[in-house]
Amino acid sequence: MIQATTIVAVKKGEKVAVAGDGQVTFGNNTIIKNSAKKVRRLYGDKVVVGFAGAAADSLTLCEKFEGKLESYQGNLVRAAVELAKEWRTDRVLRRLEALMIAAGKDGLLMISGTGEVIEPDDGIAAVGSGGPYALSAARALMRNTELSPGKIAEEALKIASEVCIYTNDQIILEEL
Repeated sequence: MIQATTIVAVKKGEKVAVAGDGQVTFGNNTIIKNSAKKVRRLYGDKVVVGFAGAAADSLTLCEKFEGKLESYQGNLVRAAVELAKEWRTDRVLRRLEALMIAAGKDGLLMISGTGEVIEPDDGIAAVGSGGPYALSAARALMRNTELSPGKIAEEALKIASEVCIYTNDQIILEEL
């Protein structure tokens, strides 16, 4: 498990939101930054990604993914599959320690360096150290409220920040 952050994404219809906390932890016990931006818009603001893991590794993957989106005219699934293949097989990339969530109006995917590209059944995905907490909270909110995807993602991340020591409540939220 990556003990670095929490990213949660929620999709309802064509609306999608991705939220991430701002905490950067060094080692197991030192917080060195509270306001890092781990959620970004790509491909002309048509795709939102969030990442958990080493910052430099995550930024490298964002650049690679944006290149794949360009190559495949914004086809989210195709770009994700090609990124996962390259990430798993490339000598340098396969050493990167990160997880990514990518979302657009056409889909929501979790992408890893071991080749997984997973589209969740319920339109909710979460990665990082607080991922299980945020996922549980988002599922409960999705089932029992009429909140928007953005509000669900934000509230789920707030709940995760109350439980996970690697997650704070300095939330960056991007919605499409």
